[in-house]
Amino acid sequence: MKILAFCLLMVTVLGGFNDIAKINALKKQAKTAYNNGDYQTALAHYQLLSDSLNVKDESIELNLANAYFKVQDTTKAINTYNNLLASSDLSIKSVAHQQLGIIKNREKQFKEALSHFKESLKADPTNNDSRYNYELLKKVLEEQKKQDQDQQQDKDDKKQDQQNKDQNKEDQQNQDQNKEQQDKEEQDQEQQDKEGQESEEEKKDGEEKEGEQKESEEEKKEGEEKEEAQQQEGEKDENKEQEKSEPSFSDKLQEMKISEEKAKMILEAMKNNEIQYFQQNKRKPKKKKDPEKPDW
Repeated sequence: MKILAFCLLMVTVLGGFNDIAKINALKKQAKTAYNNGDYQTALAHYQLLSDSLNVKDESIELNLANAYFKVQDTTKAINTYNNLLASSDLSIKSVAHQQLGIIKNREKQFKEALSHFKESLKADPTNNDSRYNYELLKKVLEEQKKQDQDQQQDKDDKKQDQQNKDQNKEDQQNQDQNKEQQDKEEQDQEQQDKEGQESEEEKKDGEEKEGEQKESEEEKKEGEEKEEAQQQEGEKDENKEQEKSEPSFSDKLQEMKISEEKAKMILEAMKNNEIQYFQQNKRKPKKKKDPEKPDW
């Protein structure tokens, strides 16, 4: 019984020695293949160690992540690196952050990449690769930020220039419209002044014509009055001449050799006879006409 137990123990010990030898051989083969650039072979050995042999070694897991990275299996590489960010080995943690920074930088996720490089330096300040990548990316981001600011400033300047051009164009259009409106108003005012002047001239001409007509009528009236006065004066002169030329009543009596006293007596007798005649006619009764008698 003791012999059986001893044999089992020897088998176990020998089996353990064989596994350790196999693990060490696979590690050596994987490292050699990785260094030679045969990343597929290295990846196969690291997968065998991690999955089949269930080797729990963070250095092997880091090498497995690096092999994934080299064969461009980015998703598995990121997952494997993320598993190492909580490692107590600061050197392994620093490298995991460094590699994640490189992947994010390739994907143009620059802010995340810069953050991983910064965490890598916090974990291991002696990681010169992470320091170089951090300083370089920081400079690139600053230059990019400056370029973005310059581009934005250029856009703002161009926008402002365009706004100024539009404003100047609008101002010029307003000035042209105002000038056109002013010219039109001046033309209208000139037309009104011209029409007013013409109307004033017409009115003045009308007044002058009316004045001339009135003056002409007055002159005509004065002429007529003058002519009438001259005619009346002429008639007066004619009457005077006639009176002068015609003999007076006394002259006629002298020519007839009748005295004035005798002439008065004759006139008085003629006047009495005329009165008596009228009185007799007034007293005679009017006879009615006999219709049976003829008119004669």
